[in-house]
Amino acid sequence: MTNDDGMTKQSVSRYVVTALRRIYGSATQRFNYLTWRSHSSFRVSAAFTLIELIVVTTVIIILTGLVLSTVGYVQKKGARARAETEIAAMSAACESYKADNGIYPDASSTELLDARLSGDPTSSQYKNASLALYNLLFGATNGTRTPNSGARSYFVFKPNMLFPADQSQNVQYIQDPFGNSYGYSTIQAATGDSTKGYNPTFDLWSTTGLTSGSDSTQWIKNW
Repeated sequence: MTNDDGMTKQSVSRYVVTALRRIYGSATQRFNYLTWRSHSSFRVSAAFTLIELIVVTTVIIILTGLVLSTVGYVQKKGARARAETEIAAMSAACESYKADNGIYPDASSTELLDARLSGDPTSSQYKNASLALYNLLFGATNGTRTPNSGARSYFVFKPNMLFPADQSQNVQYIQDPFGNSYGYSTIQAATGDSTKGYNPTFDLWSTTGLTSGSDSTQWIKNW
């Protein structure tokens, strides 16, 4: 082999090595660029997904609050409408009772309760007066679930109007749609004092879930 041949082979080797280095370097740069771009896209995509999640969660919370408030409003409105219907029906029964007996349903407990002074439907005064009204209108004694033999029933109470719900137990009071005792009073009729109670006949009302105060402006009542 001549010196010219050796020089030629060396030149070719250098050219090949240089070309390979260029190709490797270009491929490495390209790979690094794609890798960086992929990671960058992942970070951007992940950040965007997190923002979407926060927005969706916020919207869900807002909608849940709106739905719950609407449901509560509808339930309360339905309870008020039912209380109005029940008070009207019991008032009509009281009129029928008076037509037969000459007086409205009356007992010592109904003469003690004063709607002007008491706004706590969980009190014994409310419950005792309510039970007396039940006994007189239904024709029962001591809250029994069946009327006395030969007694006339002026009002048939639905199960959800009576407490407790267990029909094997005697009734303790007439329950309004808000879960408390209805108020029933004949204090003004019994005493003749117009400063007591509201009606000269009888007062029948629901405190609409309120358990304190005597402000009757929010009550459902027959006056």
